[in-house]
Amino acid sequence: MKIVVCIKQVPDTKGGVKFNPDGTLDRGAMLAIMNPDDKAGLEAALKLKDEFGAEVTVLTMGLPKAADALREALAMGADKAILVTDRVLGGADTWATSTTIAGALRNLDYDLIITGRQAIDGDTAQVGPQIAEHLGLPVISYAQDIKVEGDKVIVQRQYDDRYHVVEAKMPCLITALSELNKPRYMTPGGIFDACKAEITTWGRADLKDVDDSNLGLKGSPTKIAKASDKVRKGAGEKIVPDSPEDGAAYIVAKFKEKHII
Repeated sequence: MKIVVCIKQVPDTKGGVKFNPDGTLDRGAMLAIMNPDDKAGLEAALKLKDEFGAEVTVLTMGLPKAADALREALAMGADKAILVTDRVLGGADTWATSTTIAGALRNLDYDLIITGRQAIDGDTAQVGPQIAEHLGLPVISYAQDIKVEGDKVIVQRQYDDRYHVVEAKMPCLITALSELNKPRYMTPGGIFDACKAEITTWGRADLKDVDDSNLGLKGSPTKIAKASDKVRKGAGEKIVPDSPEDGAAYIVAKFKEKHII
């Protein structure tokens, strides 16, 4: 069994968010981590490797420093790593990103593709299903449990306060929830091996069946009108009522003033 896990290096928002003049994230100026949903997807692939001896390849699109996330994946137990990076791919929205990743995946043999449900820097949950559409694959999203039986996958798909049990024949694509599992830690030996491992690097020329008009910022139909960091709220109005009744009356008056009641 061959599994490809698509991961993304995302900004660690605890360290603050920075933007370029065109409204896109200045990823090079921010601390970065592996996207949590993607890490859960990687752990699911590694569990299938433990169970069936699967070969796990991790693939990411990003700046050269995204290789750090790939080395983390290798240290956790992945077998191969591929970095797709090129200046012409910068500023991509979900459409251009999924087009790029699908173009890279056409170079690979796979039985199963696993992506995270969504990335914490965009929260769109679009890229995984779009990749499946580009490749003509069935997709099962919001996976909270994954099992493999023969040539099919059996997935518990989260849905409101319950779940669906969905089966699909491989090859197919699954998007994983961070609640799917608890990812394993890197091992000392794994870290040592990952530092020495060779990461395959692909650029625009390595993408198959992809038109330039669908790549990068120019190929992104999503246009950013305005972007900003979190807007800080003021302290608000503070009062010290003479009695609970006065406090209640003041709140009711404010509700009426704002037409809430």
